[in-house]
Amino acid sequence: MTILEQMGERARAAARVLACAGSRQKDEALRQIARAFREEKAVILAANREDIERAKADGMTPSLLDRLTLTPQRLEGMAAGAEEVAAQPDPVGRVLEGGKRPNGLLIEKITVPLGVIGMIYESRPNVTGDAAVLCLKAGNAVILRGGKEAFSSNRAIVRVMQEALSRAGLPWDSVQLVEDTS
Repeated sequence: MTILEQMGERARAAARVLACAGSRQKDEALRQIARAFREEKAVILAANREDIERAKADGMTPSLLDRLTLTPQRLEGMAAGAEEVAAQPDPVGRVLEGGKRPNGLLIEKITVPLGVIGMIYESRPNVTGDAAVLCLKAGNAVILRGGKEAFSSNRAIVRVMQEALSRAGLPWDSVQLVEDTS
């Protein structure tokens, strides 16, 4: 079994737990993530500095460097975004339509989690936190693959989120990062 298949299996197991997690538990996990972004700011920003130095040495353009750069303000934006998502209504279990059949049978279309989401995106480390938070709110596990230029930042952000999820009683593997940059 390949590393990606193993990640998928772990994500699928985590997705089963997330699908059954209540709104309170998911919202608490998102608040824990926001708190962890703030508490671990120095760790995340240090990892981002590693990415910036590598990118400068590789001749990255100023506009791409700006996208790669995390600042305390951008990190605060990630934390505030997690809190904003936590404050939103739970999208899981919403009745979209339905009705009662003449024989008394109730039929409804209800929102449910997808399960595992895989996401590939460019070297914008703030997307790592934003994407994971949205997936978690909707009861989904996520496997992330950001641009190789943001690898150190993404690894630090995912580790911080995993620890926060664990504190909130949700599976560590709910958020995973593909660590192969080839």
